[in-house]
Amino acid sequence: MEKLLFLYKFLRSPKSIGSITPSSRFLTRAMMQTIDWSHVHTIAELGPGTGVFTQYIADHKQPDCQVYVFEKDDSMRKRLEHLYPSFNFYESASNINEIQDIKNRGGLDCIISGLPFMNFPQDLRDHIMQGVEEVLAPGGLFIAFQYSTQMRRQLDERLERRSIRFVPLNLPPAFVYCYRKPLSSSQHQIQQKLSGL
Repeated sequence: MEKLLFLYKFLRSPKSIGSITPSSRFLTRAMMQTIDWSHVHTIAELGPGTGVFTQYIADHKQPDCQVYVFEKDDSMRKRLEHLYPSFNFYESASNINEIQDIKNRGGLDCIISGLPFMNFPQDLRDHIMQGVEEVLAPGGLFIAFQYSTQMRRQLDERLERRSIRFVPLNLPPAFVYCYRKPLSSSQHQIQQKLSGL
């Protein structure tokens, strides 16, 4: 059912969906394996589609973790709202830096993205990434999959690269970008002192 829904949405709007089928379990594993769920209190998902990653988040998050989901497609968003009533849902990832609740909590520990940046005009990419950079807490992770390495330079300019992995067992094959928002100099010194204890 999910695959048929995804294909239907792709045929109607290929630029906003970006793929003909939901992410594979291999891609899901590659996206999620660097997350330490015991330290994630706030997480956002951008462009969840049918909710493959959303289900993983629901299964692995801590009970007190706040989840923010951004999905432009009305029917997909409403379906996920029904499945995950405790999550917070919004229409546009381009407004992520305007969510007051995220600001009140000191930012996000992690952002998962399935947005097809390659299909977006450059000004929209810039706007979304500016918002991502603003709402990520220092040390927070930004993990995204793409079907090319086109976004690498733009991400390198904003965040600290941890890894880029190629996942061949997905349709189509994908790259998983894992980036981190750098700590401030004072936060870095505190972390070094703590790690030395």
